[in-house]
Amino acid sequence: QVQLVESGGGLVQTGGSLRLSCVASGTFASIYDMGWYRQAPGKERELVATIDGAGIINYADSVKGRFTLSRDNARNSLYLQMLSLKSEDTASYYCTILALTARGYTARYWGQGTQVTVSS
Repeated sequence: QVQLVESGGGLVQTGGSLRLSCVASGTFASIYDMGWYRQAPGKERELVATIDGAGIINYADSVKGRFTLSRDNARNSLYLQMLSLKSEDTASYYCTILALTARGYTARYWGQGTQVTVSS
């Protein structure tokens, strides 16, 4: 079993900041890529930022320059520093990993989500 535990969401005013954290635990051999997606009410889940095993980061255009993604491989952790938050950033944020399981196949896992609400 693999678990992803997210934290750091909350209510913040426009222009404020939050830092999301995600910790992966359980039985897996290694993690390939990690990332954050978000889903607002009535909308599809969308990519926020991802980081692969080589450390290459991909950001959604809507968050470039405001959000910073980082990864701590030793702690199997992922962080998303969010600055200059806007009302359109309001959503549930989901952590995801692509991992090599102990049985030798790859699988994608998702966290339960953490709510970010930006009020104007």
